[in-house]
Amino acid sequence: MKAESGCAERSRFLNKSPLPRCPKAAPDVRFTVNIFTSITTHIMQIYNTLSRQKEEFIPLHAPHVGLYVCGPTVYGDAHLGHARPAITFDLLYRYLQHIGYKVRYVRNITDVGHLEHDADDGEDKIAKKARLEQLEPMEVVQHYLNRYHHDMQLLGVLPPSIEPHASGHIIEQIQFIQRILDAGYAYVSEGSVYFDVEKYNHDHHYGKLSGRNIDELLETTRQLDGQTEKHRAIDFALWKKAAPEHIMHWPSPWSEGFPGWHLECSTMSMKYLGETFDIHGGGMDLVFPHHECEIAQSVAALGHDTVRYWMHNNMITINGQKMGKSLGNFITLEQFFNGTHPLLKKAYSPMTIRFFILQAHYRSTVDFSNEALEAAEKGLNRLMEAYERLQKLQPSEQSSVETAGLRERCEEAMSDDLNSPIVISHLFDSAKIINTLADGKATIAADDLKELRDVWHLFVEDLLGLQTSATAADGTIDAYKSAVDLLLDIRLQAKREKNWAMSDLIRNHLTQLGFNIKDTKDGFEWSL
Repeated sequence: MKAESGCAERSRFLNKSPLPRCPKAAPDVRFTVNIFTSITTHIMQIYNTLSRQKEEFIPLHAPHVGLYVCGPTVYGDAHLGHARPAITFDLLYRYLQHIGYKVRYVRNITDVGHLEHDADDGEDKIAKKARLEQLEPMEVVQHYLNRYHHDMQLLGVLPPSIEPHASGHIIEQIQFIQRILDAGYAYVSEGSVYFDVEKYNHDHHYGKLSGRNIDELLETTRQLDGQTEKHRAIDFALWKKAAPEHIMHWPSPWSEGFPGWHLECSTMSMKYLGETFDIHGGGMDLVFPHHECEIAQSVAALGHDTVRYWMHNNMITINGQKMGKSLGNFITLEQFFNGTHPLLKKAYSPMTIRFFILQAHYRSTVDFSNEALEAAEKGLNRLMEAYERLQKLQPSEQSSVETAGLRERCEEAMSDDLNSPIVISHLFDSAKIINTLADGKATIAADDLKELRDVWHLFVEDLLGLQTSATAADGTIDAYKSAVDLLLDIRLQAKREKNWAMSDLIRNHLTQLGFNIKDTKDGFEWSL
């Protein structure tokens, strides 16, 4: 294998050379070999929505990986449905980096062009919010984007490498539309530009991602043709001529207007990841029409597919129905954190929400209920209590427990299409051993203890992204824990002084508040 410098790899990855030219230098052979050794020992399988099967993940330009994920339309607070793709692809981002890849993670922000009901007619969602609240559209965008970032930070979601805004790439979108027009797969009608689905489907295959029979759909919609400026009801907007009352609009060769919703992702993914890149992710609700339209636009403009692996997380449902803003059945993340929504019995911490999502495979449906969240909270507490007990264990001369193979089993599960529920189950199996050790019923040697701690830190914190009280974004947790520890230290001192009344008073009051107190040979343990 021929080693390449970092700059050469980056240039190859981008299919162009937007970066400064690198000075000639001898490649770091050891660095390159180490990366590829790490990668080749972790064969990863990804379920590709396009092929409807798991495929071995082979990046286009290893060790570089291009990852594009559809981000939010920022006209309201983030809800549980937004948390799932953010956490799913955060898990992917973390794991790809762990096995040695250099990931360029692009997650877009939709701040223009997304009309009501995801259609080509109606009011822009952000412009409507701005009109109702008498604000500038970008004022609405900034307000809700700040709140989205705050929620993501609380959930332990790492920021992407690049977070482009649709409104910041209008020129590139106009150029992309022109390429589609030049290829003959779009037409201008009354100042708007529409994608010609029937003509495209004749030459290619519109519907290959979603599996829909577009020929049948074309036949059933022909009766609607001619009622709008579209040639066919199934055609979709690339550019919309702005009505006089429309707030956000830009000049173009066709009219003063704004881009269609689907266009931004085709344009921005190509700009930052190249004409062909590795992974495109998003929620399953985006498969049709959004991602189907993305494929058509890119093939029409470039003559080939751009995405090699399509990944989609399944939905969060409430009473069996998709949770979403447009349906009005959503619970915001802030409401989960403070327990203010009428459907919630109590508040749930950000880490409980993260654990709730990770304990189900990303391709399975997750139905909201207080019972499910309470079960997740209890499970998370058990896991983190075992993690804390692990830190306090003292090594012995030899091990009387079997701890080998945990790392390999967890990595095997992660490499199998991000099977986080299996990883969590392996950690719970290991927690039984930790509890046995903490209770003094078994021993563990220093090397085994170090490996066990390393594996737990890797999977609990680095990959699953579950924050302990010491790393949580909310610093008040530390103060809370310190206060409880202080009370129990006072109780411990009272016991040593045989002040049983004080000892019992502290224990009884904490128990009434819901704390579980356990006396140990080294002092005490507590949980809530």
